[in-house]
Amino acid sequence: MTASNFKLLYDIYHRRLAFVDLSFKRYLHNIINWDARIIGIMGARGAGKTTLLLQHIKETHKNVDEALWISLDNLWFKTHDVDELVDYLYTHGVTTIYFDEIHKLDNWATHIKNYYDNYPNLKIVYTGSSILEIDNSKVDLSRRQSLYTLEAMSFREYLEYEGIMAEPAIKLVDLLGNHVDIAMKISIRTKILKHFEDYLDHGCYPFYKEASEDFHMRLASTVNLAIESDIPAVTDVSYSTIEKTKKLMMIVAQNTPFEPTITKLNAALETTRDNCLKMLYTLDRAKVILLLTRELKNYKHLVSPEKIYLNNTNIMAALAPTNEAGTKRETFFANQLSAIATVQTARKGDFVIDGKYLFEVGGPNKNFDQIKDIPDSYLAIDNIETGYGNRIPLYLFGFLY
Repeated sequence: MTASNFKLLYDIYHRRLAFVDLSFKRYLHNIINWDARIIGIMGARGAGKTTLLLQHIKETHKNVDEALWISLDNLWFKTHDVDELVDYLYTHGVTTIYFDEIHKLDNWATHIKNYYDNYPNLKIVYTGSSILEIDNSKVDLSRRQSLYTLEAMSFREYLEYEGIMAEPAIKLVDLLGNHVDIAMKISIRTKILKHFEDYLDHGCYPFYKEASEDFHMRLASTVNLAIESDIPAVTDVSYSTIEKTKKLMMIVAQNTPFEPTITKLNAALETTRDNCLKMLYTLDRAKVILLLTRELKNYKHLVSPEKIYLNNTNIMAALAPTNEAGTKRETFFANQLSAIATVQTARKGDFVIDGKYLFEVGGPNKNFDQIKDIPDSYLAIDNIETGYGNRIPLYLFGFLY
């Protein structure tokens, strides 16, 4: 292999790098240990994984050609070998290789392990679908890599991205104990409830700026692509299963929050209980829906979910725009909390967080009747700028990451 063989890859890399903006970085950028030799970044389509890599390259590599960013869904790899490319790059001075869409590479984990073992000091950073699961019984990457998940944008990040305000993330325990002061400082700086409405409609994915009026259409296409392209790349599924998964997705979208009867779903999809649960949990891992269970969620022990939401309010706006305000509130709360804590359904109230905190979510007239006298219980209230006691403005839960 000679340099002319991969000129196309460098041309694409240089072009993408030239247009990268460093003015806003996702929350994960400052959390990642960039010194690790293998870094894996998982996340949903559209969350900003590619931009994250390119920003890091542009900011840290004085000579950008000591690194190479490549997307493994490029058609170039249909006729070229990845291993040969890595060997050439290593022997010609490249110190870090950034792989996008690692799930497009067959037996990707074995390849990554071999690069780690066979090329001393070579750094590998890769991104992949959130559906990916690493089977450490076959390839032990656990002690070799640092693994991260990039969530969709929080409300806090949206405000910074829009140039409205830049606030540090708030720990949940600090929010619960000091929400009045926090809300007062935020609400005097801007009309926060207007921005909150905008975020719920279109603020979860950075590409809303370039998509503009086509955002919801493009987001619906992104969800469809995650089902049609990412799931088959990661799991061995048939065309029939993919079609049933898309049907399942729309059943959930039209009925969210969905309290499923698995036997009825089985019948609607003409499949078995096990296959139905596998489809549901795959959509959950793809971060297009959000499954909530009474017990801790375990992807190796699939139990029937108590409730199913769409993953975030932007997907709601794209796929189920007629959903009521209560559903939107609960979806926002579950989405933001699931990024930093465990979220489960509750026997009384709406959600249990980290097995300790009980929350009821509602509008300004919501009261404590359902959860009164229960320790560590709170109300997350929409359409208020500031709260009091254990009544906390709903929007503040968008400042947790």
